[in-house]
Amino acid sequence: MHFKLNSVTKKLPKHLHKYIVKQPYNEYTSQNQAVWRYVMRINIDYLSKVAHNSYVKGLSKTGISTEEIPHMEGMNRILKDIGWAAVSVDGFIPPNAFMEFQAYNVLVIASDMRTINHIEYTPAPDIIHEAAGHAPIIANPEYAEYLRRFGEIGAKAISSAKDFEIYEAIRLLSILKENPNSTQKDIKQAQEHVTYLQENMGELSEMAQIRNLHWWTVEYGLIGTLDQPKIYGAGLLSSIGESAWCLKDDVKKIAYSIEAANVNFDITKPQPHLFVTPDFAHLSLVLEQFANKMAIRTGGLKGITKLINSKNLGTIVLSTGLQVSGVFTEVIANGNNKPIYFQTFGKTALSNRDKELIGHGIETHKDGFGSPVGKLKGINIAIENMSPRDLEAYKIYEGNTICLDFEGGVKVKGEVITGTRDLRGKILLISFKNCTVSYGEKILFKPEWGVYDMAVGKEVVSAYAGAADLNSFADDTQVSVTKTQKIVYSKQELALFNLYTKVKNLREQKTVTEKNITTIYKDLMANYKEDWLLLLELYELTVKHNLPIKRMILNSLENLKSNKSYTKLIENGLALCNN
Repeated sequence: MHFKLNSVTKKLPKHLHKYIVKQPYNEYTSQNQAVWRYVMRINIDYLSKVAHNSYVKGLSKTGISTEEIPHMEGMNRILKDIGWAAVSVDGFIPPNAFMEFQAYNVLVIASDMRTINHIEYTPAPDIIHEAAGHAPIIANPEYAEYLRRFGEIGAKAISSAKDFEIYEAIRLLSILKENPNSTQKDIKQAQEHVTYLQENMGELSEMAQIRNLHWWTVEYGLIGTLDQPKIYGAGLLSSIGESAWCLKDDVKKIAYSIEAANVNFDITKPQPHLFVTPDFAHLSLVLEQFANKMAIRTGGLKGITKLINSKNLGTIVLSTGLQVSGVFTEVIANGNNKPIYFQTFGKTALSNRDKELIGHGIETHKDGFGSPVGKLKGINIAIENMSPRDLEAYKIYEGNTICLDFEGGVKVKGEVITGTRDLRGKILLISFKNCTVSYGEKILFKPEWGVYDMAVGKEVVSAYAGAADLNSFADDTQVSVTKTQKIVYSKQELALFNLYTKVKNLREQKTVTEKNITTIYKDLMANYKEDWLLLLELYELTVKHNLPIKRMILNSLENLKSNKSYTKLIENGLALCNN
Protein backbone atom coordinates (compact mmCIF):
# COMPACT_ATOMS: atom_id res chain seq x y z
CA MET A 1 0.00 0.00 0.00
CA HIS A 2 1.24 3.49 -0.86
CA PHE A 3 -1.05 5.08 1.73
CA LYS A 4 -2.19 4.23 5.22
CA LEU A 5 -5.64 2.69 5.66
CA ASN A 6 -7.96 3.60 8.50
CA SER A 7 -11.53 2.68 9.39
CA VAL A 8 -12.90 4.96 6.64
CA THR A 9 -10.39 4.55 3.80
CA LYS A 10 -10.33 0.76 4.07
CA LYS A 11 -13.86 0.81 2.60
CA LEU A 12 -12.64 2.45 -0.61
CA PRO A 13 -12.86 0.19 -3.69
CA LYS A 14 -9.44 -0.74 -5.03
CA HIS A 15 -9.89 1.02 -8.36
CA LEU A 16 -9.73 4.37 -6.51
CA HIS A 17 -6.40 3.57 -4.86
CA LYS A 18 -4.42 4.52 -7.96
CA TYR A 19 -5.40 8.18 -7.63
CA ILE A 20 -3.96 8.44 -4.12
CA VAL A 21 -0.41 9.77 -3.80
CA LYS A 22 1.93 10.20 -0.88
CA GLN A 23 1.72 13.72 0.50
CA PRO A 24 5.01 15.38 -0.56
CA TYR A 25 5.41 17.09 2.78
CA ASN A 26 9.19 17.42 2.54
CA GLU A 27 8.81 19.27 -0.76
CA TYR A 28 6.90 22.15 0.83
CA THR A 29 9.30 25.07 1.09
CA SER A 30 9.51 27.38 4.08
CA GLN A 31 7.91 30.03 1.86
CA ASN A 32 5.03 27.60 1.21
CA GLN A 33 4.62 27.29 4.97
CA ALA A 34 4.60 31.07 5.32
CA VAL A 35 1.96 31.36 2.58
CA TRP A 36 -0.20 28.83 4.43
CA ARG A 37 0.22 30.72 7.70
CA TYR A 38 -0.59 34.09 6.11
CA VAL A 39 -3.70 32.82 4.30
CA MET A 40 -5.02 30.97 7.33
CA ARG A 41 -4.51 33.87 9.72
CA ILE A 42 -6.17 36.30 7.32
CA ASN A 43 -8.96 33.81 6.69
CA ILE A 44 -9.77 33.20 10.33
CA ASP A 45 -9.72 36.90 11.08
CA TYR A 46 -11.98 37.77 8.15
CA LEU A 47 -14.07 34.63 7.74
CA SER A 48 -15.09 34.57 11.38
CA LYS A 49 -17.27 37.54 10.40
CA VAL A 50 -18.53 36.47 6.95
CA ALA A 51 -18.42 32.66 6.77
CA HIS A 52 -21.10 30.23 7.92
CA ASN A 53 -20.69 29.63 11.64
CA SER A 54 -19.70 26.01 10.97
CA TYR A 55 -16.39 27.16 9.47
CA VAL A 56 -14.44 28.41 12.49
CA LYS A 57 -15.89 25.66 14.69
CA GLY A 58 -14.93 23.10 12.08
CA LEU A 59 -11.30 24.21 11.88
CA SER A 60 -10.63 23.02 15.41
CA LYS A 61 -12.75 19.88 14.96
CA THR A 62 -10.77 18.81 11.90
CA GLY A 63 -7.36 19.50 13.42
CA ILE A 64 -6.26 22.26 11.05
CA SER A 65 -3.65 24.64 12.43
CA THR A 66 -2.91 28.16 11.26
CA GLU A 67 0.80 27.67 11.84
CA GLU A 68 1.72 24.92 9.39
CA ILE A 69 0.47 22.92 6.45
CA PRO A 70 -1.41 19.94 7.86
CA HIS A 71 -0.05 16.42 7.70
CA MET A 72 -2.57 14.06 6.12
CA GLU A 73 -2.05 11.47 8.85
CA GLY A 74 -2.89 14.01 11.53
CA MET A 75 -6.02 15.17 9.72
CA ASN A 76 -7.18 11.58 9.31
CA ARG A 77 -6.85 10.80 13.00
CA ILE A 78 -9.26 13.64 13.78
CA LEU A 79 -11.56 13.36 10.74
CA LYS A 80 -12.37 9.73 11.49
CA ASP A 81 -14.13 10.88 14.68
CA ILE A 82 -16.75 12.52 12.47
CA GLY A 83 -16.83 9.57 10.06
CA TRP A 84 -14.62 11.06 7.34
CA ALA A 85 -11.08 10.72 6.01
CA ALA A 86 -8.72 12.56 3.66
CA VAL A 87 -6.36 11.32 0.96
CA SER A 88 -3.72 13.12 -1.04
CA VAL A 89 -4.07 13.31 -4.85
CA ASP A 90 -2.23 14.96 -7.70
CA GLY A 91 -4.35 17.95 -8.74
CA PHE A 92 -7.65 17.38 -10.51
CA ILE A 93 -8.86 13.79 -10.78
CA PRO A 94 -11.70 12.63 -13.12
CA PRO A 95 -15.15 13.83 -11.95
CA ASN A 96 -16.60 10.31 -11.54
CA ALA A 97 -13.66 9.29 -9.34
CA PHE A 98 -13.89 12.51 -7.33
CA MET A 99 -17.60 11.88 -6.70
CA GLU A 100 -16.99 8.26 -5.76
CA PHE A 101 -14.41 9.22 -3.11
CA GLN A 102 -16.98 11.62 -1.68
CA ALA A 103 -19.61 8.87 -1.60
CA TYR A 104 -17.28 6.93 0.74
CA ASN A 105 -16.86 9.95 3.06
CA VAL A 106 -13.36 10.63 1.80
CA LEU A 107 -12.09 14.10 0.96
CA VAL A 108 -9.58 14.19 -1.88
CA ILE A 109 -6.93 16.79 -1.09
CA ALA A 110 -4.67 18.11 -3.82
CA SER A 111 -1.24 17.76 -2.31
CA ASP A 112 0.45 20.74 -3.95
CA MET A 113 0.72 24.15 -2.35
CA ARG A 114 0.03 27.44 -4.14
CA THR A 115 2.95 29.74 -4.85
CA ILE A 116 3.24 33.21 -3.35
CA ASN A 117 2.27 34.68 -6.74
CA HIS A 118 -1.15 33.03 -6.41
CA ILE A 119 -1.60 33.64 -2.71
CA GLU A 120 -5.02 35.27 -3.15
CA TYR A 121 -6.43 32.86 -5.72
CA THR A 122 -5.04 29.73 -7.32
CA PRO A 123 -6.20 28.31 -10.66
CA ALA A 124 -5.21 24.84 -9.50
CA PRO A 125 -6.56 22.82 -6.57
CA ASP A 126 -4.15 22.90 -3.65
CA ILE A 127 -3.97 21.93 -0.01
CA ILE A 128 -5.27 25.31 1.19
CA HIS A 129 -8.35 24.91 -0.98
CA GLU A 130 -8.99 21.33 0.06
CA ALA A 131 -7.88 21.15 3.68
CA ALA A 132 -8.77 24.65 4.84
CA GLY A 133 -11.75 25.01 2.49
CA HIS A 134 -13.60 21.70 2.39
CA ALA A 135 -12.66 20.01 5.64
CA PRO A 136 -13.99 22.51 8.23
CA ILE A 137 -17.54 22.63 6.83
CA ILE A 138 -17.98 18.84 6.89
CA ALA A 139 -17.96 19.06 10.68
CA ASN A 140 -21.57 20.23 10.16
CA PRO A 141 -23.55 16.93 10.07
CA GLU A 142 -26.24 18.16 7.67
CA TYR A 143 -23.70 19.48 5.19
CA ALA A 144 -21.56 16.35 5.53
CA GLU A 145 -24.54 14.17 4.59
CA TYR A 146 -25.25 16.42 1.58
CA LEU A 147 -21.64 15.98 0.48
CA ARG A 148 -21.79 12.19 0.84
CA ARG A 149 -25.13 11.95 -0.93
CA PHE A 150 -23.89 14.23 -3.70
CA GLY A 151 -20.96 11.89 -4.27
CA GLU A 152 -23.21 8.85 -4.28
CA ILE A 153 -25.50 10.33 -6.94
CA GLY A 154 -22.73 12.08 -8.89
CA ALA A 155 -20.70 8.88 -9.24
CA LYS A 156 -23.58 7.40 -11.27
CA ALA A 157 -23.92 10.42 -13.58
CA ILE A 158 -23.40 9.60 -17.25
CA SER A 159 -20.60 11.50 -18.99
CA SER A 160 -20.39 12.47 -22.63
CA ALA A 161 -17.44 11.54 -24.79
CA LYS A 162 -16.25 15.17 -24.51
CA ASP A 163 -16.26 15.36 -20.71
CA PHE A 164 -12.95 13.56 -20.22
CA GLU A 165 -11.33 15.69 -22.92
CA ILE A 166 -12.30 18.92 -21.19
CA TYR A 167 -11.22 17.50 -17.82
CA GLU A 168 -7.73 16.86 -19.23
CA ALA A 169 -7.64 20.32 -20.85
CA ILE A 170 -8.61 22.13 -17.63
CA ARG A 171 -6.17 20.03 -15.63
CA LEU A 172 -3.31 21.02 -17.94
CA LEU A 173 -4.28 24.70 -17.92
CA SER A 174 -4.43 24.84 -14.12
CA ILE A 175 -1.01 23.14 -13.85
CA LEU A 176 0.58 25.55 -16.32
CA LYS A 177 -0.94 28.63 -14.67
CA GLU A 178 0.30 27.64 -11.23
CA ASN A 179 3.86 26.88 -12.35
CA PRO A 180 5.98 30.09 -12.46
CA ASN A 181 8.29 28.42 -14.98
CA SER A 182 5.53 27.99 -17.59
CA THR A 183 5.79 30.02 -20.79
CA GLN A 184 3.06 32.46 -21.80
CA LYS A 185 2.85 30.64 -25.14
CA ASP A 186 2.00 27.32 -23.43
CA ILE A 187 -0.57 28.99 -21.15
CA LYS A 188 -2.17 30.80 -24.10
CA GLN A 189 -2.46 27.59 -26.14
CA ALA A 190 -3.94 25.68 -23.19
CA GLN A 191 -6.43 28.50 -22.48
CA GLU A 192 -7.53 28.62 -26.11
CA HIS A 193 -8.07 24.84 -26.12
CA VAL A 194 -10.22 25.00 -22.97
CA THR A 195 -12.25 27.88 -24.40
CA TYR A 196 -12.80 26.01 -27.66
CA LEU A 197 -13.98 22.87 -25.86
CA GLN A 198 -16.29 24.84 -23.55
CA GLU A 199 -17.89 26.59 -26.51
CA ASN A 200 -18.37 23.32 -28.41
CA MET A 201 -19.63 20.97 -25.71
CA GLY A 202 -23.08 20.61 -27.24
CA GLU A 203 -25.84 19.41 -24.92
CA LEU A 204 -24.56 19.13 -21.36
CA SER A 205 -24.21 15.58 -20.06
CA GLU A 206 -25.45 14.53 -16.64
CA MET A 207 -21.88 14.69 -15.37
CA ALA A 208 -21.39 18.20 -16.75
CA GLN A 209 -24.63 19.33 -15.12
CA ILE A 210 -23.94 17.76 -11.73
CA ARG A 211 -20.40 19.16 -11.89
CA ASN A 212 -22.03 22.60 -12.28
CA LEU A 213 -24.17 21.96 -9.20
CA HIS A 214 -21.07 20.91 -7.29
CA TRP A 215 -19.24 24.06 -8.34
CA TRP A 216 -22.05 26.45 -7.37
CA THR A 217 -22.53 24.80 -3.97
CA VAL A 218 -19.57 22.84 -2.58
CA GLU A 219 -16.95 25.05 -4.26
CA TYR A 220 -18.52 28.49 -4.62
CA GLY A 221 -21.69 28.45 -2.54
CA LEU A 222 -23.16 31.22 -0.40
CA ILE A 223 -25.78 30.65 2.29
CA GLY A 224 -28.42 32.86 3.88
CA THR A 225 -30.28 35.71 2.20
CA LEU A 226 -29.51 37.37 -1.12
CA ASP A 227 -28.86 40.65 0.72
CA GLN A 228 -26.64 39.25 3.48
CA PRO A 229 -25.22 35.88 2.50
CA LYS A 230 -22.50 33.99 4.31
CA ILE A 231 -19.73 31.92 2.72
CA TYR A 232 -19.55 28.12 2.83
CA GLY A 233 -18.02 27.10 -0.55
CA ALA A 234 -14.44 25.82 -0.31
CA GLY A 235 -13.22 27.86 -3.28
CA LEU A 236 -14.27 31.04 -1.49
CA LEU A 237 -13.14 29.95 1.96
CA SER A 238 -9.64 29.27 0.62
CA SER A 239 -9.27 32.42 -1.48
CA ILE A 240 -8.46 35.55 0.52
CA GLY A 241 -9.04 37.60 -2.60
CA GLU A 242 -12.33 36.13 -3.72
CA SER A 243 -13.80 35.72 -0.24
CA ALA A 244 -13.81 39.53 0.01
CA TRP A 245 -14.71 40.15 -3.62
CA CYS A 246 -17.64 37.71 -3.66
CA LEU A 247 -19.71 39.66 -1.13
CA LYS A 248 -19.54 42.92 -3.08
CA ASP A 249 -22.44 44.14 -5.18
CA ASP A 250 -20.33 43.63 -8.33
CA VAL A 251 -20.92 39.88 -7.96
CA LYS A 252 -24.53 39.05 -8.80
CA LYS A 253 -26.32 36.92 -6.17
CA ILE A 254 -28.86 34.38 -7.49
CA ALA A 255 -31.26 32.20 -5.49
CA TYR A 256 -29.97 28.62 -5.74
CA SER A 257 -32.19 26.27 -7.71
CA ILE A 258 -31.93 23.35 -10.12
CA GLU A 259 -31.33 25.90 -12.89
CA ALA A 260 -27.73 26.18 -11.65
CA ALA A 261 -27.11 22.80 -13.34
CA ASN A 262 -27.12 24.57 -16.70
CA VAL A 263 -24.81 27.42 -15.69
CA ASN A 264 -21.21 26.76 -16.70
CA PHE A 265 -18.14 28.20 -14.99
CA ASP A 266 -14.54 29.12 -15.74
CA ILE A 267 -12.29 27.54 -13.14
CA THR A 268 -9.36 29.87 -13.90
CA LYS A 269 -11.16 33.18 -13.18
CA PRO A 270 -13.07 34.82 -10.31
CA GLN A 271 -16.80 34.16 -10.67
CA PRO A 272 -19.09 37.01 -11.89
CA HIS A 273 -22.16 35.55 -10.15
CA LEU A 274 -22.84 33.19 -7.26
CA PHE A 275 -25.79 31.18 -6.00
CA VAL A 276 -27.24 31.57 -2.50
CA THR A 277 -29.00 28.72 -0.68
CA PRO A 278 -31.22 29.63 2.29
CA ASP A 279 -29.86 26.67 4.31
CA PHE A 280 -28.08 23.35 3.89
CA ALA A 281 -31.39 21.45 3.75
CA HIS A 282 -32.24 23.30 0.52
CA LEU A 283 -29.06 21.90 -1.07
CA SER A 284 -30.33 18.36 -0.53
CA LEU A 285 -33.75 19.32 -1.90
CA VAL A 286 -32.25 20.60 -5.18
CA LEU A 287 -29.97 17.56 -5.39
CA GLU A 288 -33.00 15.25 -5.18
CA GLN A 289 -34.82 17.32 -7.81
CA PHE A 290 -31.86 16.89 -10.13
CA ALA A 291 -31.48 13.18 -9.34
CA ASN A 292 -35.15 12.69 -10.26
CA LYS A 293 -34.27 13.81 -13.80
CA MET A 294 -31.20 11.59 -14.10
CA ALA A 295 -31.24 8.36 -16.07
CA ILE A 296 -30.56 6.41 -12.89
CA ARG A 297 -34.14 7.21 -11.87
CA THR A 298 -35.86 7.59 -15.24
CA GLY A 299 -34.26 4.86 -17.36
CA GLY A 300 -36.11 4.40 -20.65
CA LEU A 301 -34.96 5.25 -24.15
CA LYS A 302 -33.26 8.46 -23.01
CA GLY A 303 -31.23 6.55 -20.45
CA ILE A 304 -29.93 4.01 -22.97
CA THR A 305 -29.26 6.79 -25.50
CA LYS A 306 -27.17 8.68 -22.93
CA LEU A 307 -25.09 5.55 -22.36
CA ILE A 308 -24.63 5.03 -26.10
CA ASN A 309 -23.48 8.64 -26.52
CA SER A 310 -21.08 8.34 -23.59
CA LYS A 311 -19.18 5.50 -25.33
CA ASN A 312 -18.21 4.32 -21.86
CA LEU A 313 -19.07 1.44 -19.57
CA GLY A 314 -22.57 1.79 -18.19
CA THR A 315 -25.45 -0.20 -16.71
CA ILE A 316 -29.15 -0.49 -17.41
CA VAL A 317 -31.59 -2.02 -14.96
CA LEU A 318 -34.72 -3.84 -16.13
CA SER A 319 -37.98 -3.96 -14.21
CA THR A 320 -37.09 -7.45 -12.96
CA GLY A 321 -33.96 -6.08 -11.28
CA LEU A 322 -31.63 -7.62 -13.88
CA GLN A 323 -28.62 -5.34 -14.45
CA VAL A 324 -26.78 -5.34 -17.78
CA SER A 325 -23.32 -3.71 -17.69
CA GLY A 326 -21.29 -3.00 -20.81
CA VAL A 327 -20.67 -0.47 -23.56
CA PHE A 328 -24.06 0.14 -25.17
CA THR A 329 -24.01 0.62 -28.94
CA GLU A 330 -27.59 0.28 -30.19
CA VAL A 331 -31.19 0.65 -29.15
CA ILE A 332 -34.36 0.03 -31.16
CA ALA A 333 -37.42 2.00 -30.11
CA ASN A 334 -41.10 1.86 -31.01
CA GLY A 335 -43.34 4.74 -32.10
CA ASN A 336 -43.95 5.69 -28.47
CA ASN A 337 -40.22 6.19 -27.82
CA LYS A 338 -40.01 3.05 -25.71
CA PRO A 339 -36.95 0.81 -26.06
CA ILE A 340 -37.85 -2.57 -27.53
CA TYR A 341 -34.31 -3.93 -28.00
CA PHE A 342 -30.85 -2.99 -26.74
CA GLN A 343 -27.36 -4.12 -27.66
CA THR A 344 -23.92 -3.89 -26.09
CA PHE A 345 -20.57 -4.40 -27.79
CA GLY A 346 -17.73 -6.38 -26.27
CA LYS A 347 -17.42 -7.55 -22.68
CA THR A 348 -20.73 -7.50 -20.83
CA ALA A 349 -21.79 -8.73 -17.39
CA LEU A 350 -25.23 -9.51 -15.98
CA SER A 351 -26.00 -8.83 -12.32
CA ASN A 352 -28.78 -8.63 -9.78
CA ARG A 353 -28.63 -6.37 -6.73
CA ASP A 354 -25.10 -5.30 -7.71
CA LYS A 355 -23.81 -8.86 -7.64
CA GLU A 356 -22.79 -10.64 -10.83
CA LEU A 357 -24.95 -13.62 -11.77
CA ILE A 358 -22.99 -16.86 -11.70
CA GLY A 359 -22.07 -17.87 -15.22
CA HIS A 360 -22.92 -14.49 -16.73
CA GLY A 361 -19.68 -12.53 -16.47
CA ILE A 362 -17.53 -11.07 -19.22
CA GLU A 363 -16.12 -14.49 -20.11
CA THR A 364 -19.60 -15.70 -21.09
CA HIS A 365 -20.68 -12.47 -22.77
CA LYS A 366 -17.34 -11.42 -24.22
CA ASP A 367 -18.82 -10.41 -27.60
CA GLY A 368 -21.71 -8.32 -26.34
CA PHE A 369 -25.30 -8.85 -25.21
CA GLY A 370 -28.66 -7.98 -26.77
CA SER A 371 -32.22 -8.52 -25.66
CA PRO A 372 -35.81 -7.46 -26.35
CA VAL A 373 -37.66 -5.38 -23.79
CA GLY A 374 -41.41 -5.34 -23.24
CA LYS A 375 -44.46 -7.60 -23.22
CA LEU A 376 -45.55 -10.34 -25.58
CA LYS A 377 -48.24 -9.66 -28.18
CA GLY A 378 -51.76 -10.54 -27.13
CA ILE A 379 -50.78 -11.50 -23.57
CA ASN A 380 -51.72 -9.10 -20.78
CA ILE A 381 -49.35 -10.54 -18.21
CA ALA A 382 -45.63 -9.77 -18.64
CA ILE A 383 -43.19 -12.68 -18.57
CA GLU A 384 -41.63 -11.31 -15.37
CA ASN A 385 -44.99 -11.59 -13.60
CA MET A 386 -45.75 -15.12 -14.79
CA SER A 387 -45.97 -17.90 -12.23
CA PRO A 388 -44.59 -21.36 -13.10
CA ARG A 389 -48.14 -22.34 -14.05
CA ASP A 390 -48.46 -19.29 -16.34
CA LEU A 391 -45.16 -20.12 -18.04
CA GLU A 392 -46.32 -23.66 -18.66
CA ALA A 393 -49.67 -22.42 -20.01
CA TYR A 394 -47.89 -20.17 -22.50
CA LYS A 395 -45.51 -23.06 -23.39
CA ILE A 396 -42.42 -21.33 -22.00
CA TYR A 397 -40.74 -24.34 -20.41
CA GLU A 398 -37.57 -26.38 -20.78
CA GLY A 399 -37.24 -28.48 -23.91
CA ASN A 400 -40.03 -26.73 -25.79
CA THR A 401 -39.36 -24.85 -29.04
CA ILE A 402 -41.30 -21.63 -29.07
CA CYS A 403 -41.59 -18.29 -30.84
CA LEU A 404 -41.94 -15.30 -28.52
CA ASP A 405 -43.51 -12.43 -30.46
CA PHE A 406 -42.96 -9.15 -28.60
CA GLU A 407 -45.26 -6.14 -28.92
CA GLY A 408 -42.40 -4.05 -30.29
CA GLY A 409 -41.89 -6.40 -33.23
CA VAL A 410 -38.90 -8.41 -31.99
CA LYS A 411 -39.23 -12.18 -32.34
CA VAL A 412 -37.28 -14.79 -30.39
CA LYS A 413 -37.54 -18.34 -31.77
CA GLY A 414 -35.70 -21.27 -30.23
CA GLU A 415 -35.65 -24.19 -27.81
CA VAL A 416 -35.90 -23.22 -24.15
CA ILE A 417 -32.95 -24.55 -22.13
CA THR A 418 -33.55 -23.06 -18.71
CA GLY A 419 -34.43 -19.96 -16.76
CA THR A 420 -32.53 -17.95 -14.14
CA ARG A 421 -34.41 -16.59 -11.14
CA ASP A 422 -33.55 -14.29 -8.27
CA LEU A 423 -33.91 -15.14 -4.57
CA ARG A 424 -37.53 -14.04 -4.60
CA GLY A 425 -38.31 -16.42 -7.45
CA LYS A 426 -38.67 -13.72 -10.12
CA ILE A 427 -37.41 -14.87 -13.51
CA LEU A 428 -34.50 -12.80 -14.81
CA LEU A 429 -33.25 -14.71 -17.85
CA ILE A 430 -34.48 -17.35 -20.28
CA SER A 431 -31.79 -19.26 -22.19
CA PHE A 432 -32.35 -20.78 -25.65
CA LYS A 433 -30.46 -22.99 -28.08
CA ASN A 434 -30.91 -23.07 -31.84
CA CYS A 435 -32.22 -19.56 -31.44
CA THR A 436 -32.96 -16.82 -33.99
CA VAL A 437 -33.78 -13.27 -32.89
CA SER A 438 -35.17 -10.92 -35.52
CA TYR A 439 -36.75 -7.52 -35.99
CA GLY A 440 -38.50 -7.39 -39.33
CA GLU A 441 -35.89 -8.35 -41.92
CA LYS A 442 -33.02 -7.66 -39.50
CA ILE A 443 -31.39 -10.68 -37.84
CA LEU A 444 -30.23 -9.81 -34.33
CA PHE A 445 -29.01 -13.27 -33.25
CA LYS A 446 -28.22 -16.44 -35.23
CA PRO A 447 -28.34 -20.09 -34.01
CA GLU A 448 -24.67 -20.67 -34.87
CA TRP A 449 -23.65 -18.01 -32.36
CA GLY A 450 -24.42 -20.40 -29.51
CA VAL A 451 -26.72 -20.13 -26.51
CA TYR A 452 -28.97 -17.07 -26.46
CA ASP A 453 -29.65 -15.58 -23.03
CA MET A 454 -32.73 -13.38 -23.18
CA ALA A 455 -33.15 -10.75 -20.48
CA VAL A 456 -36.61 -10.61 -18.94
CA GLY A 457 -38.10 -7.20 -18.29
CA LYS A 458 -41.03 -5.17 -19.56
CA GLU A 459 -39.15 -1.85 -19.25
CA VAL A 460 -35.79 -0.22 -18.56
CA VAL A 461 -36.16 1.48 -15.18
CA SER A 462 -32.64 2.83 -14.71
CA ALA A 463 -29.40 3.67 -16.51
CA TYR A 464 -26.16 4.89 -14.99
CA ALA A 465 -22.40 5.13 -15.46
CA GLY A 466 -20.13 2.26 -14.44
CA ALA A 467 -20.71 -1.41 -13.69
CA ALA A 468 -23.32 -2.88 -11.38
CA ASP A 469 -20.75 -5.19 -9.80
CA LEU A 470 -17.37 -3.45 -9.49
CA ASN A 471 -15.64 -6.83 -9.67
CA SER A 472 -17.08 -7.72 -13.08
CA PHE A 473 -14.60 -5.70 -15.12
CA ALA A 474 -10.86 -5.20 -14.93
CA ASP A 475 -10.04 -1.63 -13.99
CA ASP A 476 -8.94 0.05 -17.22
CA THR A 477 -9.39 3.66 -16.12
CA GLN A 478 -6.20 5.66 -16.37
CA VAL A 479 -4.59 8.25 -14.14
CA SER A 480 -3.91 11.38 -16.18
CA VAL A 481 -0.54 11.35 -17.91
CA THR A 482 -0.36 15.12 -17.35
CA LYS A 483 1.37 15.38 -13.99
CA THR A 484 1.64 18.40 -11.74
CA GLN A 485 4.94 20.02 -12.59
CA LYS A 486 7.51 20.20 -9.82
CA ILE A 487 8.84 23.74 -9.61
CA VAL A 488 12.59 24.08 -10.13
CA TYR A 489 14.00 26.76 -7.83
CA SER A 490 17.11 28.83 -8.44
CA LYS A 491 19.98 29.09 -5.95
CA GLN A 492 18.80 32.59 -5.07
CA GLU A 493 15.28 31.34 -4.32
CA LEU A 494 16.65 28.54 -2.17
CA ALA A 495 18.69 31.09 -0.24
CA LEU A 496 15.50 33.12 0.30
CA PHE A 497 13.72 30.04 1.61
CA ASN A 498 16.56 29.61 4.07
CA LEU A 499 15.74 33.08 5.45
CA TYR A 500 12.11 32.03 5.83
CA THR A 501 13.29 29.00 7.81
CA LYS A 502 15.37 31.18 10.11
CA VAL A 503 12.40 33.46 10.84
CA LYS A 504 10.15 30.45 11.48
CA ASN A 505 12.72 29.04 13.93
CA LEU A 506 13.03 32.37 15.74
CA ARG A 507 9.28 32.53 16.17
CA GLU A 508 8.81 28.92 17.29
CA GLN A 509 11.91 28.71 19.49
CA LYS A 510 11.27 32.15 20.97
CA THR A 511 14.84 33.30 20.32
CA VAL A 512 14.01 36.68 18.77
CA THR A 513 16.57 39.44 19.33
CA GLU A 514 17.20 42.83 17.76
CA LYS A 515 20.46 41.52 16.37
CA ASN A 516 19.18 38.44 14.55
CA ILE A 517 16.15 40.31 13.15
CA THR A 518 18.45 43.08 11.89
CA THR A 519 20.76 40.56 10.20
CA ILE A 520 17.89 38.91 8.33
CA TYR A 521 16.35 42.27 7.44
CA LYS A 522 19.60 43.53 5.90
CA ASP A 523 19.98 40.34 3.87
CA LEU A 524 16.39 40.68 2.69
CA MET A 525 16.81 44.32 1.64
CA ALA A 526 20.07 43.59 -0.15
CA ASN A 527 18.86 40.60 -2.15
CA TYR A 528 15.06 40.30 -2.04
CA LYS A 529 13.55 43.77 -1.89
CA GLU A 530 10.24 42.61 -3.39
CA ASP A 531 9.55 39.84 -0.89
CA TRP A 532 6.76 41.43 1.11
CA LEU A 533 5.71 38.27 3.00
CA LEU A 534 8.98 37.66 4.85
CA LEU A 535 9.14 41.36 5.61
CA LEU A 536 5.70 41.07 7.20
CA GLU A 537 6.84 38.11 9.30
CA LEU A 538 9.79 40.14 10.53
CA TYR A 539 7.53 43.08 11.36
CA GLU A 540 5.19 40.78 13.26
CA LEU A 541 8.06 39.64 15.49
CA THR A 542 9.30 43.19 16.10
CA VAL A 543 5.82 44.29 17.12
CA LYS A 544 5.39 41.33 19.44
CA HIS A 545 8.78 41.94 21.09
CA ASN A 546 8.66 45.74 20.76
CA LEU A 547 11.99 46.00 18.94
CA PRO A 548 13.19 49.44 17.73
CA ILE A 549 13.85 48.12 14.21
CA LYS A 550 10.10 47.75 13.66
CA ARG A 551 9.89 51.35 12.36
CA MET A 552 12.51 50.68 9.71
CA ILE A 553 10.74 47.47 8.62
CA LEU A 554 7.40 49.29 8.58
CA ASN A 555 8.87 51.95 6.28
CA SER A 556 10.05 49.23 3.90
CA LEU A 557 6.56 47.71 3.89
CA GLU A 558 4.99 51.10 3.22
CA ASN A 559 7.33 51.56 0.25
CA LEU A 560 6.39 48.14 -1.10
CA LYS A 561 2.70 49.07 -0.89
CA SER A 562 3.23 51.33 -3.91
CA ASN A 563 3.25 48.12 -5.95
CA LYS A 564 -0.48 47.56 -6.44
CA SER A 565 0.01 43.79 -6.50
CA TYR A 566 1.07 43.93 -2.86
CA THR A 567 -0.99 46.84 -1.47
CA LYS A 568 -3.97 44.91 -0.12
CA LEU A 569 -1.86 41.94 0.95
CA ILE A 570 0.44 44.16 3.02
CA GLU A 571 -2.41 46.19 4.49
CA ASN A 572 -4.19 43.02 5.61
CA GLY A 573 -0.97 41.67 7.10
CA LEU A 574 -0.24 44.91 8.96
CA ALA A 575 -3.76 44.92 10.40
CA LEU A 576 -3.16 41.42 11.76
CA CYS A 577 0.20 42.40 13.26
CA ASN A 578 -1.17 45.51 14.92
CA ASN A 579 -4.11 43.61 16.37
